[in-house]
Amino acid sequence: MKGWKDPALLLATTGIANIGDFIYLIAINIIVYEMTGSAAAVAGLWIIAPIVNIVTKVWTGSFIDYRSKRKVMMTTYGLRAAFIALIPFAPNVAIIYIILVFLSIAQSFFVPSSMTYIAMLVPPEKRKRFNAIRSFSSSGAFIVGPAIGGMLILATSISITLWMNALFFIVAAILLMMLPDKEIQTGEKVPKLTFAQVAKDFTVVTSFLRKHAYVAFIYIGFLAIMLFSFAMDTQEVVFTQSVIGLSQVDYSLLVSITGGGSIVGAVLLSLFSHRVPLQHMIGFGLVLTTIGYLIYAFSWSFLSIAVGFIILGFFQVFLNAGMMTFYQNHIPVEMMGRVTSILQLFQSVFQIVFILAMGIVADLLSLRYTIVALAAAMLICSFFFVGSIYQKRNQVFFEDAGQKEGRKHG
Repeated sequence: MKGWKDPALLLATTGIANIGDFIYLIAINIIVYEMTGSAAAVAGLWIIAPIVNIVTKVWTGSFIDYRSKRKVMMTTYGLRAAFIALIPFAPNVAIIYIILVFLSIAQSFFVPSSMTYIAMLVPPEKRKRFNAIRSFSSSGAFIVGPAIGGMLILATSISITLWMNALFFIVAAILLMMLPDKEIQTGEKVPKLTFAQVAKDFTVVTSFLRKHAYVAFIYIGFLAIMLFSFAMDTQEVVFTQSVIGLSQVDYSLLVSITGGGSIVGAVLLSLFSHRVPLQHMIGFGLVLTTIGYLIYAFSWSFLSIAVGFIILGFFQVFLNAGMMTFYQNHIPVEMMGRVTSILQLFQSVFQIVFILAMGIVADLLSLRYTIVALAAAMLICSFFFVGSIYQKRNQVFFEDAGQKEGRKHG
């Protein structure tokens, strides 16, 4: 495992933070529901992050790309710890929503910084395995985080759980301090964050995307297709309980089953990532994830939904790790923050549109027909998308570092 010391430490950092995220997610849903007794107030938690992204993503990339990504990540960990620790002192739900806005702002800085820092720290030949192990870490946190959160809430209180939750982010920040600052030193003065600078950076990004049209098509296409899954996920609780007739305990078990499928997929991919071509990770991963959603859309029982969830949980790991590797291989680290932020800006706009549109359509027709239509549309788009991936002329875009080196000397 030569050369894995720093990547392993980074995996530990993100893994601890992921567990913290899921503990927070459980606690904040409970505290908002207890304060309001309103399902709509809880649903509003889904809207905060996309709205904040629309406001912040225009300029976060311009801030991040000219500064230390590691320091930005450490700062956001510290801020998230501080704001989470403040939640128990909030006198009403309005103050909690304000705190959540600041947490979302910190997250909007963290994601582009994290993606860029990973590309800087992890060499190309290790990225597939790193992303596979990272998927395993995320899947594990998906199960462990809520379990820890639930046990802490039962054993102590929501307030103490949130304060302990804040410690996870402090530990993550301390571990991050042990990693090197892998910035590319250009000697250029850091530009001021002005409207003119943001406009210039926006032009630079759009010019890059036009010049690298196929790379842009693949990543933007992926984000667009995943909007269907996002829209279905927002109605998951309602669909399983109101349409299928499952209990809350059944739903919790389904979430664990999905996480279990993800863990199995992540373990296998971690072990055999060097044998799985990037094309297959993305192509088969996308189609089979979509089939999992389609089974879920037509489900009539706990067992049928479980089958769909296991399939989508297992193959979503391959898809996400493959797309992350593709992105890291083709977006230059010196502008990755700006590219990521601007793409996520548009993603957030469409997420809000999809959430609102889905609610309207579900009221006019039925939730079952809406979920089926989304899953079917996702499958059709996936086939077109995967067809492009497997065209021979596009094969070069999905080669690993080793394959490219062999082609140069072949």
